[in-house]
Order: sequence, then structure tokens, then C-alpha cells
Amino acid sequence: MSHTSISDEQSKELLKEAIFEALQEREEWFSDLFAEVIEDFALVKAIREGEVGEPATKEEVFAILQGEP
Repeated sequence: MSHTSISDEQSKELLKEAIFEALQEREEWFSDLFAEVIEDFALVKAIREGEVGEPATKEEVFAILQGEP
């Protein structure tokens, strides 16, 4: 059995190609994944802001959800 060795640079290039192909083949899945991550970060930020701010009234919440200024 013969062994083939590759350099660090070749390893990096192969890894880049593999990641690029995976992104192309699973583009929608990765897009959904990143959207979920961004939503989670936004939710965490909102929760933290809510912990230190004043409570909102029910009317204020519904006004925001309905797009009122």
C-alpha cells in the first residue's frame, strides 16, 4: 500500500474546496441556519434590553407589532 502525503497548503485548498461545494449544494439549508442564528442573537439582545428597561404596556406592544409609530 502506498502513502501519499500532502502539504499544509494543499490541505487548506482541499478543505476550502470541500466547504465551497457543501455551501453550493446546501445553499438553502445554510441560509436558513444563518437566519435562525441571527434571529436568536436579536432575541437575546431584546431580552437583555428588557431586563434593564422599563416594562412596556400591552398597548405599546401591540402598536409596535401592528407597525404603528
